[in-house]
Amino acid sequence: MSTTPEFEQVPQSPSLLPRALALFGSIALVLGLLFAPHTLGATINSAANAAPALIPANWILGVLPFAGLLLCIAVLPLIPATAHWWHSNLHRYIVSLAAAALALTYLGLAQGGNAIGDALHHAIPSEFVPFICLLFTLYVIAGGLRIETPFDGRPRENLSILTLGALLASVIGTTGAAMLLIRPLLESIRGRRSRAHSVVFFIFIVCNCGGCLLPIGDPPLFMGYLRGVPFGWTLTLWKEWLIVNGLLLFAYALVDSFLFRRETREIQRADAHRRFHLEGGVNIPLLALAIAAVALVVPGKVIVGTSFVAPEFLREGILLALCGVSWMLTPTPVRQANRFEFGAIIEVAAIFLGIFISMQLPLAVLSAKGAQLGLTSPYAFYWITGALSSFLDNAPTYVVFFEVAKTLPLIPGEETIAVTNGVIRTDLLTAISLGAVFMGANTYIGNGPNFMVKAIAESEGVPMPSFFGYMAWSVGILVPLLAVAELVFP
Repeated sequence: MSTTPEFEQVPQSPSLLPRALALFGSIALVLGLLFAPHTLGATINSAANAAPALIPANWILGVLPFAGLLLCIAVLPLIPATAHWWHSNLHRYIVSLAAAALALTYLGLAQGGNAIGDALHHAIPSEFVPFICLLFTLYVIAGGLRIETPFDGRPRENLSILTLGALLASVIGTTGAAMLLIRPLLESIRGRRSRAHSVVFFIFIVCNCGGCLLPIGDPPLFMGYLRGVPFGWTLTLWKEWLIVNGLLLFAYALVDSFLFRRETREIQRADAHRRFHLEGGVNIPLLALAIAAVALVVPGKVIVGTSFVAPEFLREGILLALCGVSWMLTPTPVRQANRFEFGAIIEVAAIFLGIFISMQLPLAVLSAKGAQLGLTSPYAFYWITGALSSFLDNAPTYVVFFEVAKTLPLIPGEETIAVTNGVIRTDLLTAISLGAVFMGANTYIGNGPNFMVKAIAESEGVPMPSFFGYMAWSVGILVPLLAVAELVFP
């Protein structure tokens, strides 16, 4: 029997049109990058810098391609006539390219070729390439680590995996922790009838809320670090980390215990010979080196402990080299036991390429008009940053409101932090950081690991909720808990 996951199966079609469209779109994208008015090294560092050149007068029309792509992601899998078609990564790529092409066409008609160049170079070299290189590297390295446990889906066992994930997320990043622990969780719940809720809470905790203690924990916090926030400042968020993750773990324990008791068939006990066992240990130092590369190698900045200024894409080159070493040194049986394949990361790349390109105009509008929103209190920053991080990538959303907060007048006696080119109120920085990290869990597209974990779970036969079904979980459980937690935040 074929082990190819369903989402990797491409429907048979006598027509070569889908492949031709994908090839044509890819060639157009490459040509746009090569002949745009900027060089690859001259990327834009923030959405705020790009905003003035990217905002036409009738900008609302330019937001439609991004909204349309989100609608496709949410609706196409639910329609019987399109569900099977959508399961092909090639078709996802075509939809993603179509949204990107519409967004770029609108910018070109409204602002000229320079706007297209600005959007492409900000979206691809500055955002998408680092994003997908990091996810791909962690996916390959962590996919070569096999953690075997004697767990067989008991609530306390699943809870221990999620608790460990909450602790590791800040140390090795939400992506690293997710890739390391999702397979042990799936192996634990393999005999359970109710499985999807465990993956949903895993996304809440391990892919998002656990990563707020260090800049390497979640991309938004790393963006703050690059803008002058002290590396250790995020450790001051330990109370908020403890409250939110504690509430989520408690809620998971209640839900999982309830569903466990309702299952009519007895849970199959794990193999008596299974013990705690780690294979592919060569990947542990490689994982540590990958995290170090992300933290220490910043393009255009001096590498810590040296006088060498890191050129563009050095970090990504290091990551891909580590990925290659992992692939060569990891024994093939280890990856086979993990049922490792590339379908999940291909799905993420296909969808997020269009997201990164088509969201440039919405982010630019937000950056240019954010100061006009009348935001003054940390509560307002917390909720608006969180709400937009749910649908836009949470890293650039963080950057936008970080820059907005720097423009607000200081309150006498209020604590502040000196950052690059300015000062920011501590209470606003706290609100922006927590909103971006915690509420990136509200949808599958709020944070990179979310969609990847969903794809891996589906490849293992877990019937994951649809886009709206997942939001029912987040709106029903996560958002109320974040509202309660806000009341007791210091």
